Amino acid sequence: MKKFILISPKNRTVYNFRGDLVKDIIKSGYEVVVTGPNQIDVDRIEALGARFVEIPMEKNGVNPLHDIIYTWRLYKLIKREKPDATLGYTIKPVIYGAMAAKMAGVKNIASMVTGVGYLFTAKTVKAKLVRIVGLVLYKLAIACSDRLIFQNVDDQKEFVANGLLKIEKSHVVNGSGVNMEHFSREPLPTQTTFFMLSRALYSKGVKEYLEACRIVHKKHPEVRLMFLGAVEKMPDALTWEMVQSYIDDGSIEYFPETNDVRQFTKQCSVFVLPSYREGTPRTVLEAMAMGRGVITTDAPGCRETVKEGVNGCLVPVKDAEAVAEKMCYVAEHPEVIEQWGVESYRYCKEKFEISKVNNSMLEIMKL
Repeated sequence: MKKFILISPKNRTVYNFRGDLVKDIIKSGYEVVVTGPNQIDVDRIEALGARFVEIPMEKNGVNPLHDIIYTWRLYKLIKREKPDATLGYTIKPVIYGAMAAKMAGVKNIASMVTGVGYLFTAKTVKAKLVRIVGLVLYKLAIACSDRLIFQNVDDQKEFVANGLLKIEKSHVVNGSGVNMEHFSREPLPTQTTFFMLSRALYSKGVKEYLEACRIVHKKHPEVRLMFLGAVEKMPDALTWEMVQSYIDDGSIEYFPETNDVRQFTKQCSVFVLPSYREGTPRTVLEAMAMGRGVITTDAPGCRETVKEGVNGCLVPVKDAEAVAEKMCYVAEHPEVIEQWGVESYRYCKEKFEISKVNNSMLEIMKL
């Protein structure tokens, strides 16, 4: 039997974002081996039909020794398993996965850039240094890859403009896709409700959303404002004290991480994501599949999900007042909620339905 190795940064992303892809690769006649950094939720990965191998990785660390060890462990695994093809996604699995696969002699190496986020958007001195190193490593990884897959045209163009690859070696798919049977349409709530789902990171636009909620809460106290996401100690993260201040003054209802976001998404009227940059935001696609309109930024990855005034609207990056203005507009014109929701569902089915995206992935990876 042919063999495929999926190199992942976090176990949850395998079954949440790549689960249907894993199943489709297995249906294509491959044994699938998945790598992940720990033993969390391994049963959910194995339930997909894949075999799991733990390869510890520091997702946000910048210690070169740890990355060398990670690459060496990947190399030993790939050399032992002798896969016909590999796919790494997100920065470290892309970079070190492609290098390890090349060293191990894999003939079909694919890499997927699911967004450049913090690497290209952060402006601190540390971030700029990380960006310089990251671009060098990306160039090495791309040289090792047979094809590079992007989730939006802006990221593809930026990599080409930075001299990281020739456009002929790259492909674009419509995000990770979304299973529209799992994320099915739900009735709209009677109370106008806004919802954001994200880790509490500046680059996701969480600060802007929280500020917008504070403005909206003062103008429209009848509106419900929800935020769900982990508050983590990592670069680019808001502190718990910052988030707590918005909870304390009633600006938001806060919810921690969950294994099933549908129970929260179905409670909202409109989904909000003021992110600085994305690949294609999966949370937005899930909300669209469930029949929710979208307020997001006119930024790479985000703008692909909205037809202005049809299924939602776009706002400038880092502009909390613009986000609040659009939220207030919805509160004052509730008739747009159903219209946006219907059009979101239609657009999602047309462009982002999982089978269409996975068929493109299989074709690009030559599986």
